[in-house]
Amino acid sequence: MKPLRMIAALAASVLFTQPASAADSYPSKPVRIIVPYQAGQGTDVAARYLGEYLARSMGQPFIVENRPGAGGNIGASEAARAAPDGYTLLMGTNGTHVLNQYIYASTNFDPAKDFAPIMLVSSFPMVLLTAPGSPYNSLSDLQDAAKSKADSVNVGMPSTTARLVFELLKQQGVASIRGIPYKGSATATTDLMGGQVQLGIDTVSAARSFITSGKLRALAVTSLKESALLPGVKPVSAQGLPDFQVIAWNGLYAPKGTPPAVVQKLNAELAKALAQPEVRQRLLELGHEPGGGTPAELEAFARSERLKWQPLIIQAGLKAE
Repeated sequence: MKPLRMIAALAASVLFTQPASAADSYPSKPVRIIVPYQAGQGTDVAARYLGEYLARSMGQPFIVENRPGAGGNIGASEAARAAPDGYTLLMGTNGTHVLNQYIYASTNFDPAKDFAPIMLVSSFPMVLLTAPGSPYNSLSDLQDAAKSKADSVNVGMPSTTARLVFELLKQQGVASIRGIPYKGSATATTDLMGGQVQLGIDTVSAARSFITSGKLRALAVTSLKESALLPGVKPVSAQGLPDFQVIAWNGLYAPKGTPPAVVQKLNAELAKALAQPEVRQRLLELGHEPGGGTPAELEAFARSERLKWQPLIIQAGLKAE
């Protein structure tokens, strides 16, 4: 019996020390962060900046890989199927982890069951955009144009969140606008500047440099109040559609089954980053309100977002095209 007790004790010791050992040695090789959108889009910008920080603080490269398509479902599905060892992460969004499951017939992953949440990284409003020579200077101008001629205003939609903004605009009075889906911000922005579409809906982070350089003009933001990310731009809610609000967000996730100690280590490193004034300032410059919190808080937040948006999406009959 004594040898058996010794073996059992040794086995228990190994079992309970493995997570700590995994965290102590992690990462021992490059880590990839899957971004399920095109390069240059808001989620991509934040992932690359924070990936550079994590590479410096954790001593291994954090390499961003873009896997765009199907509103983020292609990249999210790939991340969900990856080995749960901490070496494949996903920069998820309110699209991949809230909206898509109600819009697409199939996503090939369950956002609530197939991922281990790490941290809410950032949040940001969407922005309605036009070209500098556009006749639209306000939301009312857009409404008037849409009323005067049905489907005369084509709207570029590079993400699921952009699609949600578009549908809510239609539902709340900006009728007769026509949505044009895009795989990402780069192509949607090119077509908007080239006149192929008359209006764009995108993240502040993706559009901000084009706005400041004068290549695009902001008509409205989708936060309830004016955003510090785009001072001077009136919210939709102040332009005739009270209570209109759509906030996008980014959250870092790992595949379900990733060792909790690794998840906690990544959370701790991100917390250190987001506590630094220069990091927070840079994220603001990139169009992101810095996030934070625990893995459990991200999980609870995503759950509350699903409860908020599911009835609206079903009522509006939103479906992927």
